[in-house]
Amino acid sequence: MAGYGLDSANHLDRYLEKDLLSLNIPSTIINASVSGDTTNGGLNRLNWSLQDDYDLFVLGLGANDMLRGIAPEVVKSNLSKIIQTVLDKDIKVLLAGMQAPNSYGVKYQQSFNDIYPKLAEEFQIPLHLFLLEGVALIPELNQSDGKHPNKEGVKIISQNLANKINNIIN
Repeated sequence: MAGYGLDSANHLDRYLEKDLLSLNIPSTIINASVSGDTTNGGLNRLNWSLQDDYDLFVLGLGANDMLRGIAPEVVKSNLSKIIQTVLDKDIKVLLAGMQAPNSYGVKYQQSFNDIYPKLAEEFQIPLHLFLLEGVALIPELNQSDGKHPNKEGVKIISQNLANKINNIIN
């Protein structure tokens, strides 16, 4: 998460480092996200993002694709290429999924929501089904646009991810 609308002190990477440390998992988080990015943008930047040696790659793209109505099969293809590239470098992947609301129509919603579980199964990688779990659609945890988490929402997302990472590592 790029931290849209938040100052850098309240970005996900800052909270996640602290939350992981509280679980006795010292870490350095490299945030390669770009505000408004799509899976295609992430795919295009991937080689730049993988210049260092990593233990775990958290992949949380797809929300902006969904907001733009990009076809789920395109999103899945881009995510698949990202996952394969990261795995080919012997880096573990945690896939953090997104979910489409029903306002996109049942067919789009189902196709989009199926992307993440199918990829996790196909590549045998851990899945955090919904990155915004416990935050989405809760006004007091989101900015005025209703789409982007505020500082308190980011804290919850961080705790959820830290617990998932802890389960993967331990």
